[in-house]
Amino acid sequence: MTSSTPTIRATDSSAINDVLVIGFSREDKRGKKSFSLHSGSLKVDQAPLLEALEDLGATGAADEVIKLPGTTNKLVVLTGLGETPKNSEFAHETLRRAAGAASRTLAGHSSATFALPHSSSAEFAAIAEGALLGAYAFAEFRGSSKAEQKLPLSKISIYTKISTKTDTAKLLKRASVIAKYTFIVRDLINTPPSHLTPDSFCQRFKKLASGTKLKVEILDEKQLRKLGYGGIIGVGQGSANPPRLLRISYQPTNKNAKRFALVGKGITFDTGGLALKPAQGMEAMKSDMSGAAVVCAAALAIAELQLPVAIDAWAPLAENMVSDTATRPSDIITIYGGKTVEVLNPDAEGRLVLADAMMKAAEIGAKAGGLDGLIDVATLTGAQVVALGKRTSAVMTNNESFSRQFLDLADQTGEQFWPMPLPEELRASLDSPVADIANIGDRMGGMLVAGLFLKEFVAPELPWLHLDIAGPAYNDVKPHGYTPVGGTGVALRTLVALAESVASR
Repeated sequence: MTSSTPTIRATDSSAINDVLVIGFSREDKRGKKSFSLHSGSLKVDQAPLLEALEDLGATGAADEVIKLPGTTNKLVVLTGLGETPKNSEFAHETLRRAAGAASRTLAGHSSATFALPHSSSAEFAAIAEGALLGAYAFAEFRGSSKAEQKLPLSKISIYTKISTKTDTAKLLKRASVIAKYTFIVRDLINTPPSHLTPDSFCQRFKKLASGTKLKVEILDEKQLRKLGYGGIIGVGQGSANPPRLLRISYQPTNKNAKRFALVGKGITFDTGGLALKPAQGMEAMKSDMSGAAVVCAAALAIAELQLPVAIDAWAPLAENMVSDTATRPSDIITIYGGKTVEVLNPDAEGRLVLADAMMKAAEIGAKAGGLDGLIDVATLTGAQVVALGKRTSAVMTNNESFSRQFLDLADQTGEQFWPMPLPEELRASLDSPVADIANIGDRMGGMLVAGLFLKEFVAPELPWLHLDIAGPAYNDVKPHGYTPVGGTGVALRTLVALAESVASR
């Protein structure tokens, strides 16, 4: 069962829903604070609202949402936009987050109209995305308390005067597709490992792809062992839930379309194996399959948008458990393609399953005429969180042009990524006296060392991006903007934007 996406429409009608959402910002002049209201092209009676903001001690900060009884509406919701820009043009991500924050707080209401400032299709789309992404709730496993949960918005209207109905319809369709597949990713991340195993993950996507032009292939543990996927087998052999390799393929009608491979880390639960993690915080390890969920959902989104880009999404799936059959420190495994790895730390397992899938993705891509790029997405290292925090993901690459293209698109989608280096001097720390490479090296710079390990499994001429989303994939604190507690779906928007960018060339 997946969370439902609200219906969304554009309106320029004066007949507004019972709930009206508008923005407000602040500015400080000579030490005196004042507020400005921003309702786009919709005229509102500002005086009583501004007075109420002053009386309530509002700040106008991002994520601040204030609800007031209306006159023509039952409820007026004011969502913070931060400081008033000098040119009065708010950043797209500011609008996206403000719409999302308001949408989140409107759980229990069925519909709302968002009248936020915009004068372009990109700003309109950002508002639509934020409003949709904020209207999310995960209640699949609620029992006796389910009736107490407030349902998210089911109907969203965006008040606008821009362009034609055809243009807004296209933008709203895209926003709905983005929200739909982001919700699927969030649902999968939030699903407990008692219900999400490597096999059930595959079956969910097989069902989602049913009736579409997507092809789904699943390798089970016997096939994986026979074909030499030592990384996936080595990580998954300690679990009663056997590993899988899922491939979802999308081929547009244009046979000469650009081709990309997306590989996502799919550890459905990570105990650390025989390098057992501390109990505190281990519950969040159900999110260690975030990368796999993102790349598979992105493939489905790209197919639904009918973008002329060929996509192969690969999800190497395993459960990293403790048992008498688990991989031991000092074991040597053979990755698909023949490279041997000394497993010094069974908790550095994501790179092992990724290596298998990346080698296979490149092999299949070469047979299809070559890949234009390979991107892996993974909750790979705790060092990523130490370096960049919980809201900014890392990008590592062997191709600076490819990285710049991705980072430019991330700026547009509002997803926060930051380029990180792959210092050659750290590579020697991965040397092994008994195998081709070890799975861990220097502790300092651990995120970069993990990237250098993966680089060993990519041909230098193949443009490659490594996205470490360890922190941003799972929000274990309070919600913010359009981001709920739990799975976030980070990276999906930029992967879709990359496909759109390539398709438009």
